[in-house]
Amino acid sequence: MYKSGFVNIVGNPNVGKSTLMNKLVGEKLCIITSKIQTTRHRIMGILSSAEYQIVFSDTPGILQPHYKMQEIMRSFSFSAIEDADVLLYITDTEEGMKFDESFIAKVNLSEFPVLLIVNKIDLSNQEKISEIFDNWKKVIPRCEMMAISALSGFNTDSIVRRVVELLPEAQQYFPDDQFTDRSERFIVSEIIREKILLYYQKEIPYSVEVVIESFKEEEEIARIHAVIFVERDSQKGIIIGDKGKAIKKLGIESRIDIESFLKKKVYLELFVKVAKDWRNETSFLRKFGYDSK
Repeated sequence: MYKSGFVNIVGNPNVGKSTLMNKLVGEKLCIITSKIQTTRHRIMGILSSAEYQIVFSDTPGILQPHYKMQEIMRSFSFSAIEDADVLLYITDTEEGMKFDESFIAKVNLSEFPVLLIVNKIDLSNQEKISEIFDNWKKVIPRCEMMAISALSGFNTDSIVRRVVELLPEAQQYFPDDQFTDRSERFIVSEIIREKILLYYQKEIPYSVEVVIESFKEEEEIARIHAVIFVERDSQKGIIIGDKGKAIKKLGIESRIDIESFLKKKVYLELFVKVAKDWRNETSFLRKFGYDSK
């Protein structure tokens, strides 16, 4: 009896959704920082065995949109309710009872199993965790509760075991050796964006999109040409830095992680271009892969 299905991971920003999916799949598919909007797309992570295939889907944190890109990100989160066989709703021991009422209403109208995952239990105690369980049971009455630490991997195996029990009998959707639906180009662009989120402050990381314009893989080296788009000329100057020092550091740090991912040497060229107000421009959003369908 083979089991297969789609398990979608949802929740507010910064509760550990991407950390959890990386841990469950055993690959760093999703970039991770402490900043909100780190995850902008739905990204699949595929876990296969002789008995099952779980297609996990990481989603952007549920937020109230202030521009078109955030509206599309929100649509990605809501679409996870429409095609789930199992839903993992992630909260943590620090965020309190913050939730989007319209999102929860749709979850409560659905019929798929819901696992309410309380993350970061290493930062709490049993009394507080029990209180969190009680409070969330009032919000999503039919949910099952689990407590984990995604960072350390504590109790994450229990999620896999329970998910397999809940999945329908079905044939696998992807080949055994495929672990994501995303291309190497996409993952490389995300690695570069992760470094921007880590090394630049204020509005800069949120105003940036990275596009891989050329990706040529040879036997021993990958030659990559990446463009960093910003919204204003002043942001371009900040990305480049005094005498190019900032973009040089960005390139070095990005190349190290890209080489680890591709398992070969990398020649990386970074360029910066201005795409004025791209987060509100439909043409740019389509070019950058934000599809609201």
